Amino acid sequence: MKTTLFFFLALSIGFAQPKPYTLTKTDNTFLDSLQRDTFRFFWETTNPENGLVPDRAPRTGFASIAAVGFGLTSYLVGVERSYITRQQAAERTVKTLRFFAKAPQSDKATNVTGYQGFFYHFLDMKTGERFKQVELSTIDTALLLGGILSAQTYFDKNTPVETEIRQLAEQIYKRVDWTWIQPRKPFVSMGWHPEKGFIDADWKGYNEAMLLYVLALGSPTHPVGPEVWSAWTKSYPWATFYDQTHVNFDPLFGHQYSHCWIDFRGIHDDYMRSKGIDYAENSRRATYANRAYCLKNPAKWQDYGPTIWGLTACDGPKDTTVAGRTFFSYRARGTASTQIVDDGTIAPTATGGSLAFAPEICLPALRAMKTKYGAKLYGKYGFRDAFNPTYRYRSEFANGPTTKGWFDIDYLGIDQGPILIMAENLRSGFIWNLMKKNPHIRKGLQRAGFTGGWLK
Repeated sequence: MKTTLFFFLALSIGFAQPKPYTLTKTDNTFLDSLQRDTFRFFWETTNPENGLVPDRAPRTGFASIAAVGFGLTSYLVGVERSYITRQQAAERTVKTLRFFAKAPQSDKATNVTGYQGFFYHFLDMKTGERFKQVELSTIDTALLLGGILSAQTYFDKNTPVETEIRQLAEQIYKRVDWTWIQPRKPFVSMGWHPEKGFIDADWKGYNEAMLLYVLALGSPTHPVGPEVWSAWTKSYPWATFYDQTHVNFDPLFGHQYSHCWIDFRGIHDDYMRSKGIDYAENSRRATYANRAYCLKNPAKWQDYGPTIWGLTACDGPKDTTVAGRTFFSYRARGTASTQIVDDGTIAPTATGGSLAFAPEICLPALRAMKTKYGAKLYGKYGFRDAFNPTYRYRSEFANGPTTKGWFDIDYLGIDQGPILIMAENLRSGFIWNLMKKNPHIRKGLQRAGFTGGWLK
């Protein structure tokens, strides 16, 4: 039976309204497999004692707090899709939240997990302490909180475990002092090091920090002032790129991460109201522009085409220049009016994270990549992080085979999460509808000036 997804709510007269998309039986069968396989990454690789999710697998070394956030939300999808029971998800979740609530916080450089309510970007998988000299990360803390607040909203039963989950989530969120990390008000700094203080860069322009500012505005204890949102939108680069007029940001993850938890369809801040679209439509246009660039393929990379495309932050073969072509290892790849970073490396999460915006071009791409490259690209946990058909230079340093193109051997938590979550938002709107109930998300959006749609 076909299911029809009207993935953009009717907007007021004058606002763009994309056509509805109908999921076919073939679509649903593919998504069933993709979601189940991707879910296993979070369920099987996580440390069950503290809930820490590895940055990557099968090669592990440290945990990513952002991946923990995606993992916490993935457990909810797992319950709804009957991969695990509600009790299993609650037990894993409460252990995770207990760890973050009790983990040591101080301004010391070692033997700590965070400071001022924020957490370090990477943590030791076993001890949960700061990994090497990584930064206290505001955006990764925000992504972690996205997962924590989704658990707070979902586990609403009056059982001891679910009650504890809600209480711990509130405790962790309230502890974050957003005003402390504003050395250059009204913006929030990207982070802090105990060795040298605040990072010089702030969250400006347009990127994945929409969620960060919504959470900072919605804080019941240490909120930033509402003036931050207008300052944030004033730094937007609005431009037409490959026939798509939108707020530009080159890697697609910046158009996806905040949308994993917040349904921006039909709600508008002053900026988007003046442009006649919403942020979901903006992400759809960014996805189409990304594909259009890959179709044109100005650098003539191998295999780019109508169903082989997608540029975002991901692994890559190696930082090197070979035969006049420059390649990168991990890098934020992307294409926009602001800049183009393209070395022939394609990431399935670029299309997977946009499933809810443009299923008509993203689903065919994901199916084609799985079919064309088979086990080299798609394995136990779904899509491996990235591949580069052009890179065919033997190298002991490239993290994957290269004789017939480079294919990553790893899966990355921050790239697996958007695939699973946005596939679910496409199919049922489950996470979007769940987060509409969270008072902190609603308050943050309202303080940012959002009105209309489901916020009425």
